[in-house]
Amino acid sequence: MDARVKSLTTPPVASAPVTRPSREEAEAAVRTLIAWAGDDPAREGLLETPARVAKAYGELFAGYGQDAGEVLSKTFKEVGGYDDLVLVKGIPFYAHCEHHMVPFFGQAHIAYLPHDGVVGLSKLARLVEVFARRLQTQETMTAQIIDAINENLGPRGAAVMLEAEHMCMTMRGVRAHDVKTVTHRFTGVFAEDRVEQDRFFAMVGHR
Repeated sequence: MDARVKSLTTPPVASAPVTRPSREEAEAAVRTLIAWAGDDPAREGLLETPARVAKAYGELFAGYGQDAGEVLSKTFKEVGGYDDLVLVKGIPFYAHCEHHMVPFFGQAHIAYLPHDGVVGLSKLARLVEVFARRLQTQETMTAQIIDAINENLGPRGAAVMLEAEHMCMTMRGVRAHDVKTVTHRFTGVFAEDRVEQDRFFAMVGHR
């Protein structure tokens, strides 16, 4: 596997709420960055860029206004007695590194063993979006996803794996191309039973 693999054990520490600046202040900050980059924020092609960037940030970082608990709030109990592994793999995501504010992107694989019902499959993809649309590290995002599943679904076990390419390594710094970082975390039955771990890896194509 061409990757750095990390197993996570410590949940992230919650940060204090922040006071958002005004839209005008945000646009002024973008003009400052344009000038810092060496261009003229007053030239024709850049006149509307600050407004576009502020609008784009509203979409790219919409996760700050979303609640993982709300996304996972509705479950279905009439599943014909099904209690085996539920896996949604290959969920695409696009996030921004909190260190350089450049993108990292890839796929998320999520599995859980139901305890008292299942959640809609699309909700797991939405859960990934909640945390991807924030300033992130891949390690933190992995922990946040599985913690949300455990807190809101109470499964017998959960497994999360993220595979991503980081533009902070590709566009700058070492400029290493085609390198993927893989992070994973197991809880419950998955943490206790190597057979379940191997089954998860096999199903997502890593065995």
